[in-house]
Amino acid sequence: MSALESADADVTPSAAPIDMPAIDMPAEPGGSPGSPGSPGILGRTHRALSVGTIAVVLLIAFEATAVGTAMPVAARELDGVSLYAFAFSSYFTTSLFGMVVAGQWADRRGPLGALAVGISAFGAGLLLSGTAVNMWTFIAGRAVQGLGGGLVIVALYVVVGRAYPEPMRPAIMAAFAASWVVPSVVGPLAAGTVTEHLGWRWVFVGIPALVVFPLALALPAIRRMASGPADPDAPVEAFDRRRIRLALMISLGAGLLQYAGQDLRWLSLLPMAAGFALLVPAVAGRHGLLPRGTYRAARGLPAVVLLRGIAAGSFIAAESFVPLMLVTQRGLSPTMAGFSLAAGGATWALGSYVQARPWAEPYRERLMVLGMIMVAAAIAAAPSVLISWVPVWVVAVAWGVGCFGMGMVIASTSVLLLKLSAPEEAGANSAALQISDGLSNVLLLAGGGAAFAALGGGGVGAAHDAVAGASSGHPGAFVAVFLPMAGVAVAGAWVGARLGER
Repeated sequence: MSALESADADVTPSAAPIDMPAIDMPAEPGGSPGSPGSPGILGRTHRALSVGTIAVVLLIAFEATAVGTAMPVAARELDGVSLYAFAFSSYFTTSLFGMVVAGQWADRRGPLGALAVGISAFGAGLLLSGTAVNMWTFIAGRAVQGLGGGLVIVALYVVVGRAYPEPMRPAIMAAFAASWVVPSVVGPLAAGTVTEHLGWRWVFVGIPALVVFPLALALPAIRRMASGPADPDAPVEAFDRRRIRLALMISLGAGLLQYAGQDLRWLSLLPMAAGFALLVPAVAGRHGLLPRGTYRAARGLPAVVLLRGIAAGSFIAAESFVPLMLVTQRGLSPTMAGFSLAAGGATWALGSYVQARPWAEPYRERLMVLGMIMVAAAIAAAPSVLISWVPVWVVAVAWGVGCFGMGMVIASTSVLLLKLSAPEEAGANSAALQISDGLSNVLLLAGGGAAFAALGGGGVGAAHDAVAGASSGHPGAFVAVFLPMAGVAVAGAWVGARLGER
């Protein structure tokens, strides 16, 4: 998964990958898996909804993997290389705000409106960036796109919670994970080809046209199966202004932290301090956006939310440095270094497939602990290639193992969150899960980047130097990133043992 787009969540226009076995559920009397009367996610009742939502995820995944390929060319042509990092951070900060708004919107009025507006904003942001004549307009488009992405990802979780009975949820989550496999392999190649022959703008303006099909398929099914508030008889509540203010605080705080992490001067301590001053009360205060007890791993829902952040943050932060390590320390081309992680998409989907099996349900918490151990082992094994006689394929194997563990953990946290949430709280809790995911990425990437720079790895320009063929990064700097992240993943295994309520 792309570290830079991990908040897109947290999708090709083809729905072919959904035919994988992970989505078939056991037959109940009167139907076999996949038959018209089947209770599976491709049965008559849920077919249109499943195909439509999976197509949405496919488009989001394709965008996440393709845009990163076209971004450097866009920044160069718009004379905005110095603002390059803001094209990513603007997406993330607005997506956090969108997540909170979507949680309230879905709980109070149903997920249909949030999903429709989110997809529309996502497409509008792509069009704005694709037609930009300067870098600031491009960044504004990314911000609009991020707002839409935050609305969409939370709304999709609420749709799953309302439209699918509990036994089906592992299967639809596995299908969502499988939707990343083809884009993770094809996306960069397709985007590179389009950028080279047609121009980078077509990577942005071409995707919105593909949104029409999933919208036409999914929205009527959502209106029929998951529209309206969780309790139709309850009065419609107004949005909680306090939570909206907290959402603004968390977005601004995250933006300041990202800015500080990109500026290695002492002066950057000021925006860093301001960022923490905004973030701490917004996420960990008495009335914060995360469940009470999250940071002490209280059993049940708080531990689930915390584990999601630990898993995503530690793995993505480590993954961000793998290509750079292979390029600068082992002499691989950027393309080959990227392909070393390509198999991870397939093993991630395989891990999601395993957790979706009916036999796995009684052992879900144990599988999540095992998954975090696999993640920790993969992260710890990656820097072994700094030893010259260790073959570089060790990274590919290790990362395949880690992605398998992530597939089990990430999909299972989504399943457990919906299981532990009351219907009227599914939106707010889904937003909390995504906030934990996104914030951990910011904090651990910032911490890893600081350690990397302090030990001679270089600053923001390290990746650009590597692509240009320059030597960058002291071997010890990479160890200072990977081993602490492995330790964080080990802590995640402990949290995984606290997921069940007493």
